[in-house]
Amino acid sequence: MSNNRTVSVWDPLVRIGHWTLVIAFFTAYFTEDDLMTQHVWAGYVVGTVVAIRIIWGLIGSRHARFSDFIYSPATVIGYLKNLIARKPQHFVGHNPAGGVMVIALLFSLSATVFTGLKLYAVEENAGPLAINARPSSSLISVAKADEGEDEKNEGSMKEGHSVNEADEEFWEELHETFVNITLLLVFLHIGGVIASSIIDKEKLVKAMFTGKKEIDDTYR
Repeated sequence: MSNNRTVSVWDPLVRIGHWTLVIAFFTAYFTEDDLMTQHVWAGYVVGTVVAIRIIWGLIGSRHARFSDFIYSPATVIGYLKNLIARKPQHFVGHNPAGGVMVIALLFSLSATVFTGLKLYAVEENAGPLAINARPSSSLISVAKADEGEDEKNEGSMKEGHSVNEADEEFWEELHETFVNITLLLVFLHIGGVIASSIIDKEKLVKAMFTGKKEIDDTYR
């Protein structure tokens, strides 16, 4: 006979961090072009929460730690096969597929933030990665001794401008790539939560609000 009981699984930091990431990521996504200040600050929030979550994954509560939900590839594949066969395995914390998704999202979000900061540094010469300031036009346009030197410096300016444009294009494309990868992972995550909730009959969304799960003796 199953012994049903309610247990605490997700601590407040995990829950608050999860929903903060949801809000901050989509705020950044929908403010990219027209509201750059909001976009940048939302990106800072994403980066901060990701950094805290990575640290918490090492020193946090039991089910928040990576050691609790990182499984071998064989275990992940076995879990997915059983889920498809509608013979789900139950886990108190993240299931093996959910653990893979957590790691993938943390990596993708980290890459999104880093490439965004690099792009911000190249475009606006701002942010924590803006180490080398662009030369200002007033400094570049210093009076020269002769016309030949002026022409030489003009050529150097054009070359530098081309390099900046190339850098900007590179980081912009890379940033957009990781944004799209993250968005894809988010939709896969939502689909996985829905599928797992239906097949496992777990109230996963509710658990991420309350921090509690109802389990029985079949849970690992």
